[in-house]
Amino acid sequence: MALRTPPRFLPLAVAAAGLLALAPAASADALAASKAQFTPGAPGAGDPYFPQLGNGGYDVAHYGLDLTYDPEFDQLDGVVTIRATATQDLSSFNLDLSGLDVEQVRVDDRRASYKRRGAELTVTPRKGLRKGRTFEVRVTYGGVPQTIVGSPIVFGSPYGFLHTPDGMNTTNEPNGASTWFPSNDHPSDKATYDFKITVPAGLTAVANGVPVGKSSGKAGFSRRSAAAPSATFRWHEPDLMTTYLATVDVGKWDVRTGKTAGGVPMWVGVDPALATATTPTGAPAIDYYYDVTARSTDLWVQTYGPYQNNTAGAIVDDARFNGEPLGFSLETNGKPIYSAIRPDRTIAHEMAHQWFGNAVGPRDWQQIWLNESFARWSNWYWTEKQGGNTVATEALNTYNLHPADDAWWNVVIADPKRDTMFHNRVYHGGAMVLQFLRQKIGDEKFFRLLRTWYAQNRGKTVVTEQFTTLAQQIAGQDLSAFFNTWLWSPGKPPLP
Repeated sequence: MALRTPPRFLPLAVAAAGLLALAPAASADALAASKAQFTPGAPGAGDPYFPQLGNGGYDVAHYGLDLTYDPEFDQLDGVVTIRATATQDLSSFNLDLSGLDVEQVRVDDRRASYKRRGAELTVTPRKGLRKGRTFEVRVTYGGVPQTIVGSPIVFGSPYGFLHTPDGMNTTNEPNGASTWFPSNDHPSDKATYDFKITVPAGLTAVANGVPVGKSSGKAGFSRRSAAAPSATFRWHEPDLMTTYLATVDVGKWDVRTGKTAGGVPMWVGVDPALATATTPTGAPAIDYYYDVTARSTDLWVQTYGPYQNNTAGAIVDDARFNGEPLGFSLETNGKPIYSAIRPDRTIAHEMAHQWFGNAVGPRDWQQIWLNESFARWSNWYWTEKQGGNTVATEALNTYNLHPADDAWWNVVIADPKRDTMFHNRVYHGGAMVLQFLRQKIGDEKFFRLLRTWYAQNRGKTVVTEQFTTLAQQIAGQDLSAFFNTWLWSPGKPPLP
C-alpha cells in the first residue's frame, strides 16, 4: 500500500497527523507481507530416484573444507564453509549430512538455529535470505563417519567414507558425500572447492585439484589427551564439480608428477602397499598408472576436445573393508581413485568420465547412461586402438550374448530405475546403442556429435532429450524411432 502526497490545501498539522495515523498500519502490513514471502527451501532436489537427495532454494558456488582426521580413533572433525546464492526468498534451507554430530551453524557469521532429521540438516538463519543474495553458511561438526554398506544400488559394495589400513578414502557415487561433509549432495549443483586437511605426522592427505601448500605443527586431535605432531595439506579445485566427484584420501603415497605427451599436467599417487603388485604390463604400479592415464588422456583430448581439469592422474589405494580388499574404481574429478591394480581399459574408462559425467554432468540420476554408456563405449574404443577387438565387434558380441528372454533387456537404458542404475545394460547396452548410432549416421557425424556435445555442455548438467535432439540436428535425419526403440523401451529389438 503506497502513501499518497497530502493535498497542498491541507494544513500542515492535519497532513502530518494523517501520515502518523497511516504509518503504523502500513508498516505492519508491509512487515507481514515481507514475512510471508520467505519460505523454506525444499528438502530434496527433485530427483526421481532419490527424492530426499540434494536440496532446493539455493545454488552452491564454493565449498571450503577444513578437516582434521585421526585414523587412530577414526575421528573426523570439520568446519565446512559454503558460499551459495538463494534462488528463492528463504526462511530456512537444508543441507545433507548423514551421521556425525553438529556443534554449531553460522549464517553470514551469525549463529543460526538448526535441527536434524535423518540425513537432513535444516538451518534457520536469524533473518530471511532474499532471492539472489549470496550468503555463507559455516558448519562445525565431527564424529566417526559411517561407511554405507549393503546398498543394492552398488551391489552391496561399501562406499562413501572408507577407513583404510593407513588412513581413509572417500568414494561418493551416488550419495556418499554426505557421510563426511555437509553439502547439497546432488549432481545438479556444481561448485569449486578448497581443501585443508590436517593429519598425524607421517601421513599425507590428497584431494581434488592441485596442491597449494603444506605445513607442519601440532594439532589438538579431539580424541587425544594432548596435541600431537601433525601435517596440514591444502588442495585447490578451481573447476566446477559435483559432490559425488569430491575426494579426500589419507595415507602414505609414492608420487609421480609430470605431463602427458600432449601437455596435460599429471599427478599419480600409489599406496606403497601396492608398489610391487603385478600389473598388466609388468611395470611398477606407479609407472603403469602414469603411462596408461597419460596415454588415455591424450586420446580423449584428440577424440572429444580439450581437457577441462588442471590435472590428470590417479589415486591408487590399498582399500579394504573388514580386512577384505575392495574392487572399486571411481572417476573423482581430475584424479580417479582405484582400490587396487586395474586393467588399462578401466583406467581409460575412468579418464573418459572426465569428459562424460564430470565435465558434462547428469541433471539427475535417471540420466546415468550419459555417464556410463559413454565411458564404456570409450573403453571399447581404447581397446580397439590398442589392437584388441573393434568397437563394432564388442557391440555385436553384447547383442548376441543376451537372448530375447534374458531379463537383461528389461532394464530401460534412459530410465533404469534406482536400484538398477548401475546395471550392465546401462554400461554395455548403452555403449552398444552408441555404436549402433555411429553405424547409422557415419563416423564423421558421430564424432562431431560427441565433440559438439562436450563443447556445448562442458561445466553444465544435461538430460537425455538434449543429446537426442543434438544427434538429430547433426545427423540431419529423424532418429526418434531409433532412440525410442533402443533407449526408452525394454525388450530385444532386431539389429538396426
